[in-house]
Amino acid sequence: MYEDDEPQLFSERPEWKDVTPVYQYENVNPLAPILYSDEYKDATDYLRGVLKTGEKSERVLTLTESVIRLNPAHYTAWQCRYETLIAIGASLEAELRLMDPIAIKHLKNYQVWHHRRLLLTRLGPSAARPELSFLAKSLKVDTKNYHTWSYRQWLLAFFNDEDLWADELDFIEAMIVDDVRNNSAWHHRFFVVWASGVHEGENDRDRVLRREITFTKQNISLAPNNPSAWNYLRGMLEYNKIPFSNFRRFAEPYTQRSVAEDADVVDLENPPPTSQAQLPCPLAIEFLADIYEADGEIPKATELWKSLGDEHDTIRKRRYWEHRVREAAV
Repeated sequence: MYEDDEPQLFSERPEWKDVTPVYQYENVNPLAPILYSDEYKDATDYLRGVLKTGEKSERVLTLTESVIRLNPAHYTAWQCRYETLIAIGASLEAELRLMDPIAIKHLKNYQVWHHRRLLLTRLGPSAARPELSFLAKSLKVDTKNYHTWSYRQWLLAFFNDEDLWADELDFIEAMIVDDVRNNSAWHHRFFVVWASGVHEGENDRDRVLRREITFTKQNISLAPNNPSAWNYLRGMLEYNKIPFSNFRRFAEPYTQRSVAEDADVVDLENPPPTSQAQLPCPLAIEFLADIYEADGEIPKATELWKSLGDEHDTIRKRRYWEHRVREAAV
C-alpha cells in the first residue's frame, strides 16, 4: 500500500505507465453517465486495461484490491484477483487473512463469500477449522446474516469431516442460548441434525430425536411465542413422519388464556409455559388446530382457526384463516 504523500491514482504511478487504460465511455456520449469518483474511474480504467492484456502479476493484486475496497460488489475485480492469485502462486492463506476485515465489513456481499469458497476449495481440509473460527467471529457482528450461515453450511458439507461436525451442535446451542429467537441458528440446527445425514443409524436416530424433542420443548417453554422453535418442532416431526397428535398434551396448555395452577409442577416430558408467558400463544393454537384437522375433528379445528382470525392473528384473517376454514369444509 502507498503512503499518504504518494500518488493514489494509478495514472500517476510510474510503475503503471506501461499500461494503457481502457475508459468506460470511450468513443461514447452517454445520455446519463454514472458519476463515479475520480479514484474509482481511474482504478477501473486500469482494471479494464490489464483485463485486455491478460496480465497476471503482483501489481494486478494491488489494483484489484483497490477496486474491491472501493466497490466490494465488483465481481469482475474479484474474478481477476482470484485468477491472478492462482497464476502467480500467491499465498491463499495470506489472502484469506487480508480479506477477513472486508468480509466482516461487507457481510451481505455475495462476492466476498464466493471468493472465500474458491480459496477454501483450493486450500483443502486443513483450512476448514480456522475458517469456522472466523465465521464464529463474523456472526458476532450479525447473528442472522444469511450469507454467513449459508457459507458455513457449505463449508461443513463440502469437507464433510467428522471433526468439523463434532463441535457444531455446541456452537449452535450457544447461539440459541444467546438469542432463542435466532431463526438462522434454528435453521442451521435442522441442517446439522437432520439434513446433513450425519445420524444414519436407527438407534442413533432415535436418541437424537428424543434429545431434539426435549431441547425444543424446553425452549418453547422459555419463549412460547417464538416462531423459530415451533417451526423447528414442525419440521422435525414432518421429517421423521411423526404425527402432530403425539404432542397434543404438550401444546394444549399454551392455548389457554392463563397458566394452570399446577404449572409449577416439574414435567420434563411436557414442560408448561412459565407464569410470565403471554397466553394464549397463536402458534400453539395453530399447532393444535392442525392436530384436530389431521384427526378428523374439523369443527374443533374450525373453531380455533376462527379464533385466530378474529382475535389472536387478525392480520392473516382474510387471506389465510378464512381460507383454512373454507378448505376444511370442502
